[in-house]
Amino acid sequence: MRRPRYPGRHPRAFEHKYKEHQPERYAADVAKVLAAGKTPAGMHRPIMLAEVLRVTTPRPGEVAVDCTLGYGGHATALLAAVQPGGRLLGLDADPIELPRTEARLRAAGAGPDLFVTERTNFAALPQALARHGLAAADVVIADLGVSSMQIDDPRRGFTFKTAAPLDMRMNPARGRPANDLIAGLGAAELARLLELHADEPQAAAIAVALAGHTFATTLDLAAAVRAAVIAAQPRAGDDAIQRAVRRVFQALRIAVNDELGALDALLRTLPSCLAPGGRVAILTFHSGEDRRVKKAFEDGRRQGIYAEVGDVQRPPAAEVAANPRAASAKLRWARRAG
Repeated sequence: MRRPRYPGRHPRAFEHKYKEHQPERYAADVAKVLAAGKTPAGMHRPIMLAEVLRVTTPRPGEVAVDCTLGYGGHATALLAAVQPGGRLLGLDADPIELPRTEARLRAAGAGPDLFVTERTNFAALPQALARHGLAAADVVIADLGVSSMQIDDPRRGFTFKTAAPLDMRMNPARGRPANDLIAGLGAAELARLLELHADEPQAAAIAVALAGHTFATTLDLAAAVRAAVIAAQPRAGDDAIQRAVRRVFQALRIAVNDELGALDALLRTLPSCLAPGGRVAILTFHSGEDRRVKKAFEDGRRQGIYAEVGDVQRPPAAEVAANPRAASAKLRWARRAG
């Protein structure tokens, strides 16, 4: 069956990028996208993979958990490292991406004796381990934030590159979409949200313009944020305005999915989920996440829970050049006392 014909040699719409959606058939074309420092549509590049493996030192026969399975880049490397004899548990709350990633890993040879998945948030890590008969894990990793697949798919509402419903839910079947959240908040509440989740300097002015209103699409919200920033700061440049829009989208996404609440739950239960000597690595992408991880690890070290806590690491310049989405990443890790 012939593929549908789209206008132009290089389709721009997400749903038309047939080559990037089938990387196994168009490897050379996908390689060109990667070489240009871009992430192919519908794909996620694992961030700081070498560093994550170095600090967690997965070994044959161990039990590993990827708390944010995503596209499966970290998981694939973890699974290989714990063979022979090891097992990997992959968690992800996204009902759209999880089955796709599981299918890819199954096709690559990861049978259910080696690799199992749970469609759940990482706040439920203890329950997920128990359901699979695992007392604890030797290695736990979590790559926080949003994946490239979710950003790139305009239907999910995470980005303002194109018009889409203002949703932002990791699991579209649960919780309130971003549009409902904005409509139900007062200006003071929304300003606090923007400050807490994005350190937005124009939080008050933006909140007054947005609170209580409804926005049909992501582009409508982006336009309202731009107008609010310009009104509050007439000399703001285009870059400053765009950064404000990105921060607002980030703050709303975090609130819609209660990402910091889930992270707090994970950090509380991590010690009981790690075997003696177990290692955990967490990638964060904004200050609210990083502060929580840093404090939990340092408190754990003072209490004797963690025998070692590593210094924060940033992605190398070469990785940022090849994958700009890695630029804001910070890696923190700890080792459970034995």
